[in-house]
Amino acid sequence: MIEIREIESRRELVDFVSFPFQLYKGNPYWVPPIVKEELEMLDKKVNPVFNNALAHYFLAYKDGEIVGRIAAFINWIEIKELKKSKVRFGWFDVIDDLEVTKKLIDAVVAIGKQHQMTAIEGPMGFSNMDKAGMLTKGFEELNTMITWYNAPYYSEHLEKITFTKQAEWVEYEIKISSFQDSPEKVKRFSKLILQRYQLKILDFKSHKEIVPYVEQMFDLLGKTYDKLQTFVPIQEYQIAHYKERYLPFVHPDYIKCIVDSDQDLIAFAITMPSFSKALKKMNGKILPWGFFHLFKARYFNNRASFYLIGVRPDYQNKGITAIIFNEMQKTFNKHGVTIVETNPELVENNAIQKLWRNYEHRQHKRRVTFIKSI
Repeated sequence: MIEIREIESRRELVDFVSFPFQLYKGNPYWVPPIVKEELEMLDKKVNPVFNNALAHYFLAYKDGEIVGRIAAFINWIEIKELKKSKVRFGWFDVIDDLEVTKKLIDAVVAIGKQHQMTAIEGPMGFSNMDKAGMLTKGFEELNTMITWYNAPYYSEHLEKITFTKQAEWVEYEIKISSFQDSPEKVKRFSKLILQRYQLKILDFKSHKEIVPYVEQMFDLLGKTYDKLQTFVPIQEYQIAHYKERYLPFVHPDYIKCIVDSDQDLIAFAITMPSFSKALKKMNGKILPWGFFHLFKARYFNNRASFYLIGVRPDYQNKGITAIIFNEMQKTFNKHGVTIVETNPELVENNAIQKLWRNYEHRQHKRRVTFIKSI
């Protein structure tokens, strides 16, 4: 018998966060989150997103054992300002049992109907700042800290209960050569665009130098991604939260900004050393050795991951990404990075994907969000 229970206690929330550790125990490709951070993200007293959102968390039990989990979200800014009448689902993990999936989805649908929503969509978080997309290719690839991992049967389950694809993303692995051996085409194009539009690259040596640009970065993120179906405008209190929580962990070398002749920000990129292997070793725990593994990954690492890229709309499709990657190439060489993974890119984002063709690369992952009327 399958039973769905809504989480009501801290102990149950810990069970919710811990379930994937049980499900993917021994899986060499699943990268565990840090348990403390997951609990804080889902805690309605800690995460400021709950100023404008509600969430319900559910666990599925079969014969007394936890066999699945799912979260239901409603973001009121999305509903009231963007007029998107949908309930989101995320943090979805399940054993290979279609009936368990059905019952978990039914729990989210019930929340949606309770609030007069007309569709269910996911997997995704509260906004485009959170993880999104179900893996459909790349099951034998280590996932990054900004993406979810899942088994192949997840998407098969959703398709069997009449979900359809809403959006599709691809991810690339790019090999980094020395700057001398990097594509001349990219270097020439980067120089040309900088001169044509009188742009300037900002290099940072400390977090203090970055702070004045943080709000401009978030503003640019909104302008870059406001057409995505996952987009929800980021609120001021969320910006303050992200700035305080995450900025200290990003090495200044890995942040690049581009400004115009008026010193207005027109593009930026945040890249980080890959923490995937460190997180595997930590297995969700900061203590006793977690900080050591993170420190080692930050300073002694040949892999990196793109985290965020923002380009002002009037500069999109003008070659700005070539400037960004050309500058990041120098940083990668400086820090001994030889392999970079891109963040998920919409399949129709031809401009950025044309850039990768100049480098030795492989398209190694694909992920999808699904939608269904309710």
